[in-house]
Amino acid sequence: MTTWIVLAIIAVVVVWAIGIYNSLVALRNRFKNSYAQIDVQLNRRYDLIPNLVETAKAYLKHERETLEAVVAARNSALSASKLAAAHPEDAGAVQNVMQADGALTGALTKFFAVAESYPDLKANSTMNTVMEELSSTENKVAFARQAYNDAVMGYNTYREQFPKNLIANNFGFQAAALFEVDNPEVRKAVKVSFS
Repeated sequence: MTTWIVLAIIAVVVVWAIGIYNSLVALRNRFKNSYAQIDVQLNRRYDLIPNLVETAKAYLKHERETLEAVVAARNSALSASKLAAAHPEDAGAVQNVMQADGALTGALTKFFAVAESYPDLKANSTMNTVMEELSSTENKVAFARQAYNDAVMGYNTYREQFPKNLIANNFGFQAAALFEVDNPEVRKAVKVSFS
């Protein structure tokens, strides 16, 4: 009789541990999927930037450094994004995307400030179309970041709770990084209006 009780207790503990493990997997996959949504919007943003630069080249002949800074920041952000997309559970990779994206936002902010002083560029219909698409994409990136951060918060909270943290630590469930912006200038939305 005692053997059956011991076996029943072991079975309950095993089923309970499997339940926690499966919940951790589900939550991790949820935040990975949320990161994939950020990646889609960031790639859309990165794809729009060459069109923006190409349209502005004819008007900003004397602002070559500004254009080159935008292109370099875009390429750096795209590279960091590809690495993080492959491993969104890697907090360092997500941190690199945040830093690269912050640098890109800073370069774009400078670009828009310079572009403001070129009335012909402000009147260009192609430029206005790209600007509208970029503005729409910025909003989508913000929503995707919010969804990702919510998923990460749920995952991290679950994995840190006792006794779930025992399962998480023993099976390699690492903490996920929030997609935060540390630089106050980068926290401001990119101004894309030529009005």
